[in-house]
Amino acid sequence: MGDRAVRKVVVIGVGLIGGSFALALKRAGAVETVVGLGRGRANLDAALKLGIVDRAYTLDESWREELTDTDLVMLATPVGQMPAMFAAIAPHLRTATVVTDAGSTKQDVIAAAREHLGPGLPRFVPGHPIAGTEHSGAAAAFESLFRDKNVLLTPLQETLPSAIERVADCWTRCGARVGRLAPERHDALFAAVSHLPHALAFALVSELAGRPDADEYFRYAASGFRDFTRLASSDPEMWRDICLANREAVRRELAAYRTELERIDRLLANGDGEALSALFAAARQARRAWLAAHRGSEDA
Repeated sequence: MGDRAVRKVVVIGVGLIGGSFALALKRAGAVETVVGLGRGRANLDAALKLGIVDRAYTLDESWREELTDTDLVMLATPVGQMPAMFAAIAPHLRTATVVTDAGSTKQDVIAAAREHLGPGLPRFVPGHPIAGTEHSGAAAAFESLFRDKNVLLTPLQETLPSAIERVADCWTRCGARVGRLAPERHDALFAAVSHLPHALAFALVSELAGRPDADEYFRYAASGFRDFTRLASSDPEMWRDICLANREAVRRELAAYRTELERIDRLLANGDGEALSALFAAARQARRAWLAAHRGSEDA
């Protein structure tokens, strides 16, 4: 295999994450062949044209033979599609093939892998690249997406060390920093710092759009609204699946956020400017400290 991390990779879901993973491996000379699988021919054709993949198949075409000599399968679909994809690939995996994913939730993905992967389960390495943009599709992919970003692996107790090493090496070749986290802790943390912010952005835009005079509100909205609601430009299907998959943790975070909103409401009702200023100042300081410590970090 020489200096390559893997000879052949099959990417299922050639969008922002899956496409950028392929491009980063190619840039690093860490892969020889990338095969793309997906639902839409137009997106796959774009991936071929952009050099993201070398061959591409829709899921209703004859792609299964591609798995017989594959070193790594990357699932980069919305998490709601992963159970069906695990079931589809399981009968065709060779004994040396490693499977990983890039889902933003982990406990549900692990449960699906346990149900469907069978003998391939010890070669499954759950993962989550903490990088992204609000754009989607193959055209949104770029090779430096993961550079200096964190990737979290949440391996099972029975996951083979050699499988973990292979997946970690691929992400390192992509320029990422690789760490580990327990699946349940992962889902609790990202409910607060990723899933909740997306839900809030979607909710604010939805509420304003439903007003009879919505056009006037949007006409005068400026950079503050744009920056706060950027996440509402994200893929609705992907974020529907994430919020449903992690719904108990997201509901806990919604409750905590609701409590804080009620606190602000009480301060406003009481005209308590001093307490309101203190709350805002503490929040500003916390955010500045986070930015200083994690400059370049990206939510996903």
